[in-house]
Amino acid sequence: MRLVFAGTPEFARLALDALIAHGHEIGLVLTQPDRPSGRGMKLVPGPVKQAAVAAGIPVLQPRSLRLDGKYPEEAGAARRALESCVPEAMVVAAYGLILPQWVLDLPRRGCLNIHASLLPRWRGAAPIQRAIEAGDARSGVTIMQMDAGLDTGAMLLRREIPITPQHNAARLHDELAALGAQAIVQALDSLLAGDIEPQPQPAEGVTYAAKLDKAEAPLDFSRSAQELERRIRAFDPVPGATARLPGLAEPVKVWLAEALPGPAARAPGEVEAAGPQGIDMATADGVLRLRVLQKAGGKRQPVEVFVRGWQWRADTRA
Repeated sequence: MRLVFAGTPEFARLALDALIAHGHEIGLVLTQPDRPSGRGMKLVPGPVKQAAVAAGIPVLQPRSLRLDGKYPEEAGAARRALESCVPEAMVVAAYGLILPQWVLDLPRRGCLNIHASLLPRWRGAAPIQRAIEAGDARSGVTIMQMDAGLDTGAMLLRREIPITPQHNAARLHDELAALGAQAIVQALDSLLAGDIEPQPQPAEGVTYAAKLDKAEAPLDFSRSAQELERRIRAFDPVPGATARLPGLAEPVKVWLAEALPGPAARAPGEVEAAGPQGIDMATADGVLRLRVLQKAGGKRQPVEVFVRGWQWRADTRA
């Protein structure tokens, strides 16, 4: 097919690479504007732009696609480019801009989205993190025919993988990115062959994956140890889970923890024990053993290294 591709981060780059490798003609790539990064805050292109430039594909980076919005000239230029491209379909993956109706209507076969959840569960901005946080047994990707709603379009294809206790958000992201790249290639092949029919999403089982907020980072020890262990994995690498430890002025980031069996002996938020094996924190239900931590301005450290520079007494509270 002759396609337009819209995406920005690494999750989308894998899909773009797969479409190019499969022989699809990518006439145009839409991606977010370059962002400042690093100490010098220099503008850095995203992974999709880098891949498109390397492949010799034209790139547009409008700040909006709304013709009546804040940047009508950029939206108008994007419209003219899309119309001249005459795409048969548009593939969208983690683009970051809302597509107005004129974009949805432009390709003959519509706009196909690679969504990192098993729709209708976890529509919205942070499906990978919310699935881990909720304790879901499975995740996956859905190839969806986009409409004006928030991830409400008809489904073309779904692929599943299990979520294990070893999954943090970074690892699940990478696995779903690879799965999504395979799935979009398969969906387009089936669409060309005429052997795939869009299926409406069921009305039951709809949940929404709210955008991640830095305010969620502090661990609330009035929750259970299992809930907190999942949240730590869900927030790795962003926004990161934090905890206050006695004797330290700044919160520390917690990157790995373990929910221990049995009840806590102390009040939620108190340290039960600390040593090379871990820092055991009392919760409302069980004990959370902290195993990898990071002080403000420092690097991630296994707990046996972290505790060497931390003084703890049994009568102190976080």
